[in-house]
Amino acid sequence: MHLSTKKLAFLGLLMAITVLLIILSEVLDFNTLFLLAGASFCVGIAFRESGIMFAFGFYFASLILGFLLAPNKLYCITYSAMGLYLLISEYSYDKLINIKSPNNRRIFLWIIKFAVFNIMYIPAVVFLPKLFYEGDIFKGILAAFILVGQIALFVYDMAYNYFQRYVWGKVRGNLKLNEK
Repeated sequence: MHLSTKKLAFLGLLMAITVLLIILSEVLDFNTLFLLAGASFCVGIAFRESGIMFAFGFYFASLILGFLLAPNKLYCITYSAMGLYLLISEYSYDKLINIKSPNNRRIFLWIIKFAVFNIMYIPAVVFLPKLFYEGDIFKGILAAFILVGQIALFVYDMAYNYFQRYVWGKVRGNLKLNEK
C-alpha cells in the first residue's frame, strides 16, 4: 500500500493539529474533554483517509508526541482511550459492511462499540475511582459513573458521526486528497 505525498503531508499536519489539541486541553482547562475528543476525531480522519495501517501509525505517533509534549500525561491517557475506541469502531464498521441487513450491521456495530468502551471504562471506574471522584466512594456513585459513562459514549459517538458526515465531509471536498 502506497501513500501519496499529498496524503502523507496531510497526515503530518493532522498530527500537528492532534498534538496541539492535546496540549491545549491542559491550557484551556474548561474545554478539556471537548479538545481531547477533537484530537481523537483526527484519528478517525486518518483512518478514513489512509486505511488501518497508517491510522495505527498515526495513532501511536500522536501518542508518543503527546506524552513527550503535553504537560498533563493523564490527558494523554484519555486521548489514547478515545482514539483507540475510534480505531476499533472504524475497523469494525469496515469489517461489518458486508452484512446485508443494515439493522443487523448497526446492532453488531453497537455491540462491539459498547464492549470496547466498557472493557476500557469499567475497570478504570472500579479500580481507579479517584480519577473520577475525589470524595468517599460507595457503590451508588460507582453505578452512577458507569451509567453516565454509557450516556457519554452515546453522545461522543453521535458527535463523531456528525463530525465525519457534515464537518469533515465538507472540508475533505476542498482538500482534494484523492486527486493525483
